[in-house]
Amino acid sequence: MMRQVVLDTDFGHGERFMDAWRALPPQGVLHYLAVTPQVPPADTVADAQLRALWPLNVPGFHRILLDDGRVTLDLLVGALDAVLPQIVARIDAFHVAASFPAPLARGLAKLAVLGATLHVHAPDDAPDEALVWALTAAGFACQAVEGTHDVSAVYQSRKPQPEAPPAPVRRAIVIGAGLAGSSASHRLCANGWQVTLIERHASPAQEASGNLAGIFMPLLSKDDNIPTRLSRAAYTFALREWRRLGGVGQAFDGASCGVLQLARDADHAKVQQDVVAAWDYPQQYVRWLEADAASEMLGGPTPHGGWLFEQGGWARPASLCEAMLDACGERLRRVFAAEALDLQRVDDEWQVRGPDGALIAQAPTVVLANGTGAVNIAQAAELPLSRLRGQVTHLPVSGHAPSPPLLPLVVCREAYVTPPSQGMVCAGATYDNDDDPQLRADSQLENLTRLAEIVPGDDVAALAATAPLAGRVGFRCAAPDRLPLAGALPDYPSAGRLERLRDVPRHPGLHGLLGYASRGLIWAPLMAELLVSQLENTPPPLEAMLVDALDPGRFLLKQRRRSQ
Repeated sequence: MMRQVVLDTDFGHGERFMDAWRALPPQGVLHYLAVTPQVPPADTVADAQLRALWPLNVPGFHRILLDDGRVTLDLLVGALDAVLPQIVARIDAFHVAASFPAPLARGLAKLAVLGATLHVHAPDDAPDEALVWALTAAGFACQAVEGTHDVSAVYQSRKPQPEAPPAPVRRAIVIGAGLAGSSASHRLCANGWQVTLIERHASPAQEASGNLAGIFMPLLSKDDNIPTRLSRAAYTFALREWRRLGGVGQAFDGASCGVLQLARDADHAKVQQDVVAAWDYPQQYVRWLEADAASEMLGGPTPHGGWLFEQGGWARPASLCEAMLDACGERLRRVFAAEALDLQRVDDEWQVRGPDGALIAQAPTVVLANGTGAVNIAQAAELPLSRLRGQVTHLPVSGHAPSPPLLPLVVCREAYVTPPSQGMVCAGATYDNDDDPQLRADSQLENLTRLAEIVPGDDVAALAATAPLAGRVGFRCAAPDRLPLAGALPDYPSAGRLERLRDVPRHPGLHGLLGYASRGLIWAPLMAELLVSQLENTPPPLEAMLVDALDPGRFLLKQRRRSQ
């Protein structure tokens, strides 16, 4: 399988990308990275498959998987001088414009493999002499293209990138069949891996992923901080992946009905308005609703407006897990009702054993995707993962008063409430620091009190006193910074003095997808894609600094820096 990685800093409307896709041989794989100051309008995209997955015009990296995974298009949205240092890749071919800034030539050289080609497009005048000199100084041998103003070049530096790691042995064990493990299995199998999925329950999504409804929506902030940028990338990637899977409400239970996030008070309403004004997001991504418009949508009064996420909604995580696992086909082996507790590295493979010491499976690569259950395995015991109790209240739609609110979309503030589905409305969820697995009246009262604040009315207020105790308790796995852990797991006992993430020692072939807290629906697809890129040594779907923010070694690095 021949893979070509291309970087195009002059994407335009994607004509060169489409040419490269059409020219791809049957056994070829194309990974096309395209820098663009903004996402071109969808109506400029001629190809129907690509147009159906076309992202909204929001900043960041947008990964689009096409042609059954043979073609990957990464739209890298932002200023060239900001985007280029965030790319991690081994580039075989470059396309740049004659206006490419000469000082950035070394940035291209850092990404080039030996023999990489570069083409400078100069339809009008020859490129600036400074650019040619800069490319030459960076290690490119340049020459004019006869009959045009263009320049072609070949990278011949004496300091090329290190040799590419060998291709991985595509056999893996994934531990945990919730959203994290099901997504990992799905993406690994799609990339040709043979996967053994180990789950201690008899069916998938029985722990934190077992709620009747999960909410999908992005985070927003005025300073566009790391959680905001990560959630934007994850949310938009999840929407595209679900379209490829068959669609929300079709391939799995749920609805892209929209999410209305109400402001807490007048000050918060001002903050929400300022964020929308500052970032000028497309209305399909988020728009501000004044109080009267929000009240009309709710069918009742609300004192403040809120953010409307038109493409947000809810999904039943268990049905999504089943859809992803079904898509794995014969490459997936399910080993359920088996608990993985012991890992041993023997002859370059991990052996996974159960409580009785019996061998369950072995493979060169293991992915821990079992939430806080991971800390029961010795190699992950020191990860700072916390277990947060969450109780969701189930309110049956009976037609008798008092009845739960029957809303057309998800509404949230300090809590959330879903539209009715299969005769049930879900409201919640609590954040408790205890391990009680039983439903509690005080947690239900907390949920219903918050519900009454979101959707005022006599019926909703009466529910607190009359609703039977019903719902579900789950335990979220969270890291101290509330970001996921995605990548190679650190080897705590082997760590000495550490200065950078690359200094952190790792357990060979042992990876984690952990700490999704209450956002597993949107984290899971992108974290799985990131994991596959790390295992396959292909360009990641995120900026380098965001990949670092997710590195499981970040906590060990902080610990050592404090003590050094």
